[in-house]
Amino acid sequence: MPAASGPESWGWQGRTISRRVGDRWLRVVSQPLDKPTGRLWDGAAAADASLPRTIPRPRLLDVIDWTAGGHRYRAELSELVPWPVLQRGGPVLEREADLPDVWWAELRAALTTLATVSTDRVSVRQGWIDRNFATYLGIPPIQITAWVTGHADLHWANLCADHLAVLDWESWGAVPAGYDTGLLHAYSLTVPVTAARIRRTFAHILDTPAGRTGELVALAQLLQVAARGGHPELAPQLARRAEQLTGAPVPSSHPEHHHGLGQLAVAKSPS
Repeated sequence: MPAASGPESWGWQGRTISRRVGDRWLRVVSQPLDKPTGRLWDGAAAADASLPRTIPRPRLLDVIDWTAGGHRYRAELSELVPWPVLQRGGPVLEREADLPDVWWAELRAALTTLATVSTDRVSVRQGWIDRNFATYLGIPPIQITAWVTGHADLHWANLCADHLAVLDWESWGAVPAGYDTGLLHAYSLTVPVTAARIRRTFAHILDTPAGRTGELVALAQLLQVAARGGHPELAPQLARRAEQLTGAPVPSSHPEHHHGLGQLAVAKSPS
């Protein structure tokens, strides 16, 4: 096998490290042996086995597991996507995503196909909504009645330009309708032109009661991240958007502000 080359790419909270290996992409995941692996551990392999190939993404070529020093490791060798991601260094969009109509049509088609996939994986739970809506949105929890299968981590560092490719499938599973598009929209709030394009492209979801609820779940999740110190540049826009949808003021202070948890790169799942 060729030697690894190019810059290293670290994942959420240092849990993964990735690097180019010849014309392939190598990703290594670590997990302490005394902790359960959970859904993130086998997400990439499950996606490769279960999702239609019409959803544009790199194919998983090989998986190797081993243990050492109190940790388990998984190496995933995938196709190398030759196109750049739309946002490097984090999920929040920093400049207008000047993308052709065909790109948006392909993303809409991919999410439509994904939504119909049958799975027992769960990415967002009603229990999290019940515990956190009042804290982060200032409204009572809403019972989710429309569940679909989603990517569950849809942001600009996981989307490729030039040709659409959707990366990082470890989180996928059942989500409220509107959650994926609501999450992408939330990460775009600092760039109003692109945010407006998302609202137009996905109006058939976001302009429905179920879709608005799914967007609220995404906003609540990111408001939790903001309360822990993450995405400070996004926090005011998140609050404004939530208040537009609910008509209720977002609580201005949470105990987590004082916990010194530092900045999170991206929220993999509500907690």
